[in-house]
Amino acid sequence: MMTDVVPYPFRQDADYLYITGCSQPGGVAVLSEECGLCMFMPDPDPHDVVWQGQVAGVEAALDFFKAEKAFPLSKMHKILPEMIGRASRLFHNVKTALPSYMELEAFRRASLNNKVKDLSHYTHEMRWIKSLSELKLMRESASIACQSLLQTMLLSRTFPEESKLSAKVEYECKMRGAQRMAFHPVVGGGANGSVIHYSRNDQKVRAGELVLMDIGCEFHGYLSDLTRTWPPCGSFSSAQEILYSLILETNKECVKLCKPGVSIQQIHNYSVQMIRRGLKEIGILKDENGCSYHQLNPTSVGHYLGMDVHDSAMISNNRLLQPGVVSHYDTFHKNPIYTILSEGAMVFFQDEMCCRSLHLGPRRSHSNKVITIEPGVYIPISYDAPDRFRGIGIRIEDEVLITETGYEVLTGSMPKEIPHIKSLLNFASSTATEASDLRAAFS
Repeated sequence: MMTDVVPYPFRQDADYLYITGCSQPGGVAVLSEECGLCMFMPDPDPHDVVWQGQVAGVEAALDFFKAEKAFPLSKMHKILPEMIGRASRLFHNVKTALPSYMELEAFRRASLNNKVKDLSHYTHEMRWIKSLSELKLMRESASIACQSLLQTMLLSRTFPEESKLSAKVEYECKMRGAQRMAFHPVVGGGANGSVIHYSRNDQKVRAGELVLMDIGCEFHGYLSDLTRTWPPCGSFSSAQEILYSLILETNKECVKLCKPGVSIQQIHNYSVQMIRRGLKEIGILKDENGCSYHQLNPTSVGHYLGMDVHDSAMISNNRLLQPGVVSHYDTFHKNPIYTILSEGAMVFFQDEMCCRSLHLGPRRSHSNKVITIEPGVYIPISYDAPDRFRGIGIRIEDEVLITETGYEVLTGSMPKEIPHIKSLLNFASSTATEASDLRAAFS
């Protein structure tokens, strides 16, 4: 897909990548007890090969992705209806369904017979808890994000411009092995930091203003998500420090709550109580009613994280954070310990370009969940508050792994304490001055 002659960057559907390992667009996969993993691969088009390069075909599906069967995509319309006809139930991604398979007579008939269900309820359950291999990738993704944001923070005093900071963090992430950013970086200087998903990144950060950076990167399909707020000038104003201290304390207290048996919603409720009480004591909130608070922080304190930024969206924030049970594939369909779907069930799903079909056979495994903890406060310039607080936006976000006994902060290496931030920025300033003097001496 493209605009005029400029192609859109393609990112594989997380469910499809999770089960097949294939990041190439244009294929269809079927996973069932009958045939194992069957992949329909794009037919090579000579014109596309000239302009876009070689594509993985049938041989790659068999040799690299370890499919039991593979066919050219052009044969799907003959083979797939027979598979659908023999299936007891079908599952597909309702939100991204395409006519290419929904218009097949066999699919229509199955739908009329109430055999078609939503796939995401099952795949999101599978992806909710991470295997040890997944955690290794997530730790590396978090490490890359922390190192990159740290380098960007060091640069911010010399180049306090949103565009340069955005470019710097992306450069650092990719130089450390990230394939891409997890999302367009949020780089909000001054009042722009009070815009939760600010994306313009085209203004200068003026002296005395804070900059809020929300960034993440993708490392082999797994994402990081990290936010820090700091003053590039090296010192907080009294108003900034008061608000920052409130959000920092909320962040640390909420992280302490991260353990088995607690839900994101419970942590969120606690964060609301802390911030609401603090804002009233400061004199920003006139009362503690929900409407006034919601104007200053309409977001949740956190979300699940994994192959998507808001991972496993079908899982409620009210679910308790209990590690240990995971619907996870080692060999997909072979020798499942237990099955929650009937044998012969078939699943259809798709990425942005094509349909996917898979059979689900969940397993039991001991592993963990990753969530974010990201309290914040966002005070618009127009808000009825003391002048010194208007236009301030602060968020402090960490990635937290829920373990059997508690938690591990995957982004713990990134400074967030006020003394550490001041020391870091003052060190960056002195280093920059020394480098400038050295260059002048040799010029």
